Amino acid sequence: MSVGSEVEARLFFAHEQIRDSQKEMVSDGIIALREGGFLLAAAPTGIGKTAAALASVFEVVNFYNANPEVPKILFMTGRQSQHRIVVDTVRQINSKLPSGTPRIRLVDIIGREGMCEVIDKSTGQCSCEKGVVESARRARRVDLEEFILEEPRHVDRVIKEGRARRICAWATARSSVRDAHILVCDYNHVFIEGVMVNSLPIMGVSLENTILIVDEAHNLPDRIRSGLERRVTKDVFQRALDDINEHKENLENTAKQLELSDSKSLDEAILLEKQVRALKDDSGLNNWFEGKKTEIESSQRDDLRVETSEFLDAIASAIDGVEGDGLEDGISRIRRMNRRLLSVVIDEDDSIEEDEQNDCIRLAEILDICIRYRDSRALALVFDILNDDIPRVTSHLLDPSVVGRPIFEQCAGSILMSGTLFPPNMYSDILGIPEEKSTCKEYESGFPPENRPILIASDVTSKFTERDASYSSIRDHIQSVLEKTKGNVAVFAPSYAMLDRICEDVYTFGKVDGIERRRMSKKEVERTIARLYEMRAMGRESVLFGVLSGKLSEGIDYSENILSAVVCVGLPLPPPSARQDALLEYYTRRFGRSKAWKYASLQPAVNSVLQALGRPIRNSEDKAIVVLLEKRFLERRVGDCMPKSMHTRQTTNPPRTSKHVERFFEMK
Repeated sequence: MSVGSEVEARLFFAHEQIRDSQKEMVSDGIIALREGGFLLAAAPTGIGKTAAALASVFEVVNFYNANPEVPKILFMTGRQSQHRIVVDTVRQINSKLPSGTPRIRLVDIIGREGMCEVIDKSTGQCSCEKGVVESARRARRVDLEEFILEEPRHVDRVIKEGRARRICAWATARSSVRDAHILVCDYNHVFIEGVMVNSLPIMGVSLENTILIVDEAHNLPDRIRSGLERRVTKDVFQRALDDINEHKENLENTAKQLELSDSKSLDEAILLEKQVRALKDDSGLNNWFEGKKTEIESSQRDDLRVETSEFLDAIASAIDGVEGDGLEDGISRIRRMNRRLLSVVIDEDDSIEEDEQNDCIRLAEILDICIRYRDSRALALVFDILNDDIPRVTSHLLDPSVVGRPIFEQCAGSILMSGTLFPPNMYSDILGIPEEKSTCKEYESGFPPENRPILIASDVTSKFTERDASYSSIRDHIQSVLEKTKGNVAVFAPSYAMLDRICEDVYTFGKVDGIERRRMSKKEVERTIARLYEMRAMGRESVLFGVLSGKLSEGIDYSENILSAVVCVGLPLPPPSARQDALLEYYTRRFGRSKAWKYASLQPAVNSVLQALGRPIRNSEDKAIVVLLEKRFLERRVGDCMPKSMHTRQTTNPPRTSKHVERFFEMK
């Protein structure tokens, strides 16, 4: 980085002092972005990656230039809690800019459901501006836009201000983006097609003139995959019929009220009813489901992969002739039915789960996905049977690059960063980022390694064939940590089944426990974490039990050194499944045998452990000990999946673990 560039970058750096790793990351970011390239940064917790990324981007963008072609910046993260860090960082940058210099304008936005008070699902209208006349509405929106752009404000503040002024915060924030330099938002705004199409153009954002900052980028592949994951059970046809009948009744009532003799919408609903009834009653489609059930039962597997074309053929055959002479090809018939399914509007009950709502839309979405990827191996369709003997079909996107590559090729450059974006070249491969324009870099942590010693137990494993023999030692290791730790402890297991066993058998030495349960709500998670701080304030110590890749082991900032020790049990390799087999097969074809298993199974499992062990150390003063109860971490192939900067030592049995932990807290 030139002297001039370094001066400019420091101008946009939020803090007074810049660490060596930050300076390195800023320089790498500037070099990559000036060429329209990509920086994939494996940046450990505490390096200050948000400040480094923003300094890089602002130096390259040069927003002082009045040129309307100055790139827009999209800072994307999967967690709303991360928004505040970005807003605060930009506010700090603004405070350092010379007097008279234009300030960076920022808009922070979340989903409509989180910003609007009440949304009428039948009309799509919110109640935020109810009763406000048009002239007042326009004036209030202008005022709120000025408020949003005046200084970087967190979305919660914008929502509060919008409600006080009786104006829609969501709509106003979206319109404010046109005059902003940076938009803070969720991944969905770019990487979920339906959201992107309905949001970016309205906000005046063009990917060709946009620099993307992707925070916690290790989550992006799975987020992209989830955007194309849909599940339908065989009884979806009956539930869709119920939705259609409700829709028909609403249309009939409207027609009567308006004294309409003819309604095209009603005619379409009647035809749709016939099509969906045909799906429910068709013997061929029923035989297809029953045949797959028999196939699973005879194979003694939990699931099986089905050909997408086979599923579509069964659907197309069932509705053949419903519309007329049946001359239209099967795919066209399904597409026409899908358009009708998507038009179905019902009065949804906010009290029921999302998965229980509008089955017409759910059916249309999975059929649309199947059509789009019917000729691609990038999509796997999996058939399984629920506990109540109901067959289910699930779509799984195997290759996130089919979504990611066009976006990254289109944008003006990007910084992707995470503490566990490791190895960064793997994520470059998986996301389809142009190799010739990519810089993949692992940065050193600025934290003293002695503040987070990592012990690896050589005598235990969660490997299925050896798990039972290891269990008593696993329990004793955990109890050694709990007994000798001065402070709170988090224990993360590879599965809920093993977590339940640990919770039943482990003696906690009087520490108050909090246990992660399946499908914990956001509020339940928040209450569980808040309890740690409440207990500490009362002089009580706690132990937190959770699962690797769960809600307590990822995405939680355990601030104020609230955790003194973390125990990770096992290596959470994905269990055998049709989806996993399809993924391994696909990766073998795309990347070769040597990378396939690492990309599909081993590295994601290791990264889930890396996420967990990174929870207790959030700043340079924090101290905590980490114990990995899994001997496979001592194997070369597993060790190669861990950052080279990570310092570990071996413990051979529970008494040795006890001594290591005791010594750490004596030194602490």
